Amino acid sequence: MARSDRAAQAVRSAALKPVTRRRFNSRLFRWHAGARRPLAIREAANPWQILVAEVMSQQTGIERVGPAWRSFVDRWPTPGHLADTGTHELLAAWAGLGYYRRALALREAARTIVAEHGGHVPATVDALERLPGIGPYTARAVAASAFGVPVAPLDVNVRRVVSRILGSPASAPALSIVADDLVSRATPGRWVDAVMDLASSVCTPRTPSCDTCPLAVICASRGQTRDGEMRSRAVPFPATARWLRGRLLAAVTSVPAGTWVALPDRLGLHDATAIDAAARALDREGFLDLRAGAARIRA
Repeated sequence: MARSDRAAQAVRSAALKPVTRRRFNSRLFRWHAGARRPLAIREAANPWQILVAEVMSQQTGIERVGPAWRSFVDRWPTPGHLADTGTHELLAAWAGLGYYRRALALREAARTIVAEHGGHVPATVDALERLPGIGPYTARAVAASAFGVPVAPLDVNVRRVVSRILGSPASAPALSIVADDLVSRATPGRWVDAVMDLASSVCTPRTPSCDTCPLAVICASRGQTRDGEMRSRAVPFPATARWLRGRLLAAVTSVPAGTWVALPDRLGLHDATAIDAAARALDREGFLDLRAGAARIRA
């Protein structure tokens, strides 16, 4: 057994003596019955809708994606509908969500689903991870929520809750093993929602509300308000490259497909040099075609 595997097994055996799955989940679900967030994406009714919701939520606040997600799955209700969609139409529908490469990756995932899975979202973690743009977290989230696979998606929220329960630092593989042991076998999707809501409203990064936490009695970190999480200094959003890229793409998707749009000399806080650099990056990544002082969405 590899050293990392032995360490993970040691963490699991030590952690789950006082924190059994039944004890963890009974307290968690009882709390969640009255604290569940009414998020639009939780209305997802099939695996494709769940996959779209998870991709949209990868780097965008979950509360923000609801209207865009609903519009998207109404417009492209199956992978087959999205697979043949043009880039201009796709990016216009993605406006406001940022990280536009996710949209192109989702279209590639749809094409792979059509070509290799008969148009049906695959049901296993391994098969989901092989789809373009789908990493371990998203694959596990979809498997749990769409197919009832008892696995825990280990994002920053789940990691924070589980590591605080343990009360000691552990590697990502070790935390993943412990989280998988804790996840509900009957309702893994419900478990994921509950842990996410707990992390959002109670087990927050800087000032957890231990007095109201349903897991406080089994949490080794209760009463502590700092857990060493690193937080970068905030940069005003309009000053970021993400803001600039989003505005450039919004400009070229607001006109008919194939139309050349002149690049401005200034956009918000960004000068011509920054605009040119952003446009060239979008060209390299396959979003834009460029010519002297103008851009259009690549077909």
